[in-house]
Amino acid sequence: MNHLAAGRSIREVRVLAGRESPDLVFFSSVSENTRRFVERLDRGAARIPLRPRVEGMIRVTSPFVLVLPTYGGGEQAGAVPKQVIQFLNDPANRALIRGVITAGNTNFGEHYCLAGPIISAKCRVPELYRFELLGTDRDVARVTEGLPDFWARQHTPSQNEKDIA
Repeated sequence: MNHLAAGRSIREVRVLAGRESPDLVFFSSVSENTRRFVERLDRGAARIPLRPRVEGMIRVTSPFVLVLPTYGGGEQAGAVPKQVIQFLNDPANRALIRGVITAGNTNFGEHYCLAGPIISAKCRVPELYRFELLGTDRDVARVTEGLPDFWARQHTPSQNEKDIA
């Protein structure tokens, strides 16, 4: 059992190996909008736990694209969910991120899908796509068609891997 400074414990990290570590990792809030979008992509995906203190955290072993919602209600602070921050603070996970796809709400104006550019800049990976809430059939088609093309272009280690190696 790992222990946090405040004395609260977190369950062990579960390592996803082989087929259990797909090229798509997502986080979805209790609204489950992002989960529903990812399910419509009809490809394997690993979920970042909603409650890591209860469920434990995951560690991937293969390069992945991250799909996540934007939090914060239109404010920059808190745009990236804490669970995603915890997941990416694991150097093993951070080294394997290759791109980010972000959900958001256009009602938040300039902060629409703000989590994408934040992660893109911090992890030095491309922001691949943005969609609103559940995503449309067109969004699903674009991502479904775009991911294989994206992976086909991935031939060299990311800057993150070079930094860690």
